[in-house]
Amino acid sequence: MSVACCIPILECVYCLACARWVWKKFLYTAGRESENWGLAAASEFEPVPRLCRYILSVYEEDIRNPNWAPPGGYGVNPDWIILKKTHIDTGGRVTPYMIYLDHYNAEIVVAIRGLTLAKESDFLVLFDNKLGQTKFDGGYVHNGLLKAAQWVFEGDSEILRELLERYPDYRLTFGGHSLGAGVVTMLTILAIKNLEKLGNIERKRVRCYAIAPARCISLNLAVRYADVINSIVLQDDFLPRTTVALEDVFKSIFCFPCLLCIMCLKDTCTLEEKMLQDPRRLYAPGRLYHIIVRKPFSLGKISPTVRTAVPVDGRFERIVFSRNMTSDHGIIWILQESRRALDALLEKEHIMDIPAEQRMERQASIAKEHREEHRAALQRAVALDVPQAYSPSYGTFHEIEEGENSHRTGVSFESFDKRKSWDELAGRLFEMDGSARAVLRNS
Repeated sequence: MSVACCIPILECVYCLACARWVWKKFLYTAGRESENWGLAAASEFEPVPRLCRYILSVYEEDIRNPNWAPPGGYGVNPDWIILKKTHIDTGGRVTPYMIYLDHYNAEIVVAIRGLTLAKESDFLVLFDNKLGQTKFDGGYVHNGLLKAAQWVFEGDSEILRELLERYPDYRLTFGGHSLGAGVVTMLTILAIKNLEKLGNIERKRVRCYAIAPARCISLNLAVRYADVINSIVLQDDFLPRTTVALEDVFKSIFCFPCLLCIMCLKDTCTLEEKMLQDPRRLYAPGRLYHIIVRKPFSLGKISPTVRTAVPVDGRFERIVFSRNMTSDHGIIWILQESRRALDALLEKEHIMDIPAEQRMERQASIAKEHREEHRAALQRAVALDVPQAYSPSYGTFHEIEEGENSHRTGVSFESFDKRKSWDELAGRLFEMDGSARAVLRNS
């Protein structure tokens, strides 16, 4: 009898706790998480709207007679498309994609589109993941996205190698949106780990732009590959912030209170320190670019700003409840706002009237700042005990076996004692090139 009397009290306490959690979520605004990040420059952000156009063009059946071209077109020359694969060509193993030879920008582009709601195979790729299921390169990754990337790399690495050898001054650029962003993230890591299959190109010739990505790699990998992988997030986008299993998200789409209940329990019962020390927790990959286009609690738009950083803690850990949390995930809106943001950055540089020589010096300075920021992020990851392969103190999984070291960087986060100096860590990660500049080791 006494137990039965306690049940209504427990229900009231739980409801109050959930109400408090929801209220705090509504008060939380997206700009807060990146308010201390640096501002991006036009030169580093320039590829984003261009790659959005390339990704959108993959949706067209006939690029010569487009049906849904955005204002200004796709900017794609049909004669420069080397390869294009549809759902039928891929057998549902990965979303449609193309390999495009961009002579204007000296790039070999692999563009992979996002999830199609009408295709069951896309959902199977997205849902093919369990916590702690897939260990890769000393960390943990999304299983379905890794298998999709492996299929693409095994099938097309020879074509990419031939193109890279034919155009030695061109970069290999991976670009994808949503589900495709996760696939290109995995593709980039595979490419870095298998540079010999691409003609032994330098690491710096590879780069990736993951647009509105799902959380697909563990924290140590997210920081380690921040020199080549860039994630672009439009203000309130829900997907890079979704820590609940994506399968649960889509199953709960018709029961929003159920989803809120799951998120409330996870956020309430898991401490931030233990999140960072969980080797199986997945994150948005690489360097983060956050596009801010609205003020909190405002219906109007502001002049967009783009903030960037390589954070270790605070990598979009909280869902932002707003009326734009789903629309900010759409590739059309990301294209529109990234174009506005780039125009604002270019206008600012035009007003400043920076001479060409100083602009080149500024670009070199930005590259140096990014290298230093990457170093600092690696250092902070070690200081915060970000693990490479050990089981956290909570959860129901078996102890994790010791993971392999990074094939290219040779970094093992667990191998560093906290008392060791940063100079020793930097010495293992970087080497000096001919001009006495520190560059990331390739092997």
